[in-house]
Amino acid sequence: MTIPAKKIALLGVFGSGNFGNDASMAAMLQALRRASPHAEIACICPDPRVVARSHGIPAILMSWSGFGAAWFQILNCLLLRVPTRLTNVVRALLHIRRFDLLIIPGTGIFDDFGEGPWSVPFGIFRWCVAAWLCGTRIALVSVGAGPIHHPLSRWFMKSAMRLASYRSFRDGFSRDYMGSIGFDASADPVRPDLAFGLEALAPTPAPAQDGGCVTVGIGLMTYYGWRNDAFAGAAQFERYIGKMVAFTLGLLDSGHQVRLLIGDVNDRIALDALLAYVEAARPDLAPGRIEASPIASLDDVMGVVAGCDVVVATRFHNVVGALALGKPVISVGYAKKNDMLLAGLGLGDFCQHIESLAPDLLMRQFTTLAAGRDGYAALVRLGVTGLRTELKVQESELAMLFLQEAQPATVPAQGAAAI
Repeated sequence: MTIPAKKIALLGVFGSGNFGNDASMAAMLQALRRASPHAEIACICPDPRVVARSHGIPAILMSWSGFGAAWFQILNCLLLRVPTRLTNVVRALLHIRRFDLLIIPGTGIFDDFGEGPWSVPFGIFRWCVAAWLCGTRIALVSVGAGPIHHPLSRWFMKSAMRLASYRSFRDGFSRDYMGSIGFDASADPVRPDLAFGLEALAPTPAPAQDGGCVTVGIGLMTYYGWRNDAFAGAAQFERYIGKMVAFTLGLLDSGHQVRLLIGDVNDRIALDALLAYVEAARPDLAPGRIEASPIASLDDVMGVVAGCDVVVATRFHNVVGALALGKPVISVGYAKKNDMLLAGLGLGDFCQHIESLAPDLLMRQFTTLAAGRDGYAALVRLGVTGLRTELKVQESELAMLFLQEAQPATVPAQGAAAI
């Protein structure tokens, strides 16, 4: 007789085109397969077909949006979407009861960037409550948290956190933020972002350059403000792109090379806008001075980053990926998570907020970082080694708590006299 293999569900916004989220899931899958090779793993996400195709595991739709028929959609709206919300509660109960463990692996899922309370916040709450009711244990692993602006989103997310058997946060800001909104997380550990544990992410040597030429990776984001409203945030987007164009032109005019990056498929809007402005301003620019390689996955991003000396990025996981490859980074971020990460690796002087970005300061930061890039790269590699070690510690903790591998059951001997 054998003990059944563990059945584990991963919950998150995976398969939706955000390469950073998918990197966190991939890292968690690698850790689970090391700790519990026979575990049966599935994913609960917005696009099950993408995840099943990319990772070869069963996937479950996170939220059912109702029948496509117009009459149903109209009725559902008139009833304040109660039919689909109740249906999704029942779906969660029916699915989660088959699992021993529900893991939310990394990502900044405990904030409400671009989300109303009834989207991802309610989704997290719904699945965690269903797991708790069904006796499925819950682990929140290296999650990011905050800001959470809407009161109902805060309630959903705090309630979901309270149901977890294990919690760790990917930075001190996330843990402290939860404390600031009335959730005591002071006993929970801070562990690095899961993407640092990806086996494929290892430091790469800086490319050889002629003279003072530096290859700069610029990671762009289609940023419309915290609410992510393309209409209300159009002016904010244009200001950001205009400043990044000014910085890019400064790099090109100084003889450097530029490689453009994205962290989400939607960021192609920002990339195309910047490229159009640069080409219009410098129509005679020599081929190869600025490049925008096709990017459809984290592997594509890392392929571009590997050929850069310095990276300037907005998306958190563009920053993480560059650091994991041993590259000095400047952050143009929209949340504290970027600043906390760089500060922990000795790069705290190389951060700006996206909404108060100053191109002149950005150029000065770049000049300083580029001039001392070998020293900063060594500092980054040392720091990342420490982060990987911390993730190994967490992996061991999770294995002890949840992932003891199934072993053959011992049958008591009957004794010689009974034969």
